[in-house]
Amino acid sequence: MTETTPETARLTSDAVLFGERGGRLYVLMIRRGWEPFAGHLALPGGHVDAGEDTEDAAHRELTEETGLRLGLLKYVGVYAKPGRDPRGRYVDFAYTARLDYLPEPTAGDDAAAAEWVLVDEALATGTVLAFDHKQIIGDALRAAL
Repeated sequence: MTETTPETARLTSDAVLFGERGGRLYVLMIRRGWEPFAGHLALPGGHVDAGEDTEDAAHRELTEETGLRLGLLKYVGVYAKPGRDPRGRYVDFAYTARLDYLPEPTAGDDAAAAEWVLVDEALATGTVLAFDHKQIIGDALRAAL
């Protein structure tokens, strides 16, 4: 019988919002105001509150960090690989939506800035995003099409 050490996992939820302008696809990103990854681009998201549904958390975090509200988000997946967050074990639930326009975001909460970034630039080799957000954007892109 193998003994295991209990591990505490924290839940987070991210919103991967795509928008289109001039035939080009963008993803909504925030610039992190706090460590880890202060100053890096990241998806709007954060901790799931006690008793909160993960999709509700994605909606709440999207509004808190960008000022945007959406009706429907589509489930993308769960991200739980050890080491994906330097603070410890964080299990992330990702949700996505696609718009045919780019609403103006307003940074709030722990976001130093909120901006639309070309998807090609976000996924480009050499672009460093916080956590495993590059993988999440790629998966969400396939789910949103």
